[in-house]
Amino acid sequence: MSLAPECSEAAILARVIRPQAGGWPRAAAEAILGITFEERDRERMARLLEKAKAGELTAEESAAAENYRHVGRLLELLKSRARRPLQSKATP
Repeated sequence: MSLAPECSEAAILARVIRPQAGGWPRAAAEAILGITFEERDRERMARLLEKAKAGELTAEESAAAENYRHVGRLLELLKSRARRPLQSKATP
């Protein structure tokens, strides 16, 4: 039996961040939800995506796309966890 899925970066990060858990202070959760890629990074990701769809990525560009994917996954996990305390303690 392969352990690859359990040892992927995404699986390890999910276990570390535990997006299903709560407990972060409201200010911390709100700050995390405000984290985003800069415009130049979003533009770069869009260009890389188009080149990937066309099958035209160089090795360097492929590595850059993978790096963006990893950072995006980390942000997804952090934001998932940050939303929980805000949902359970919604202000009227």
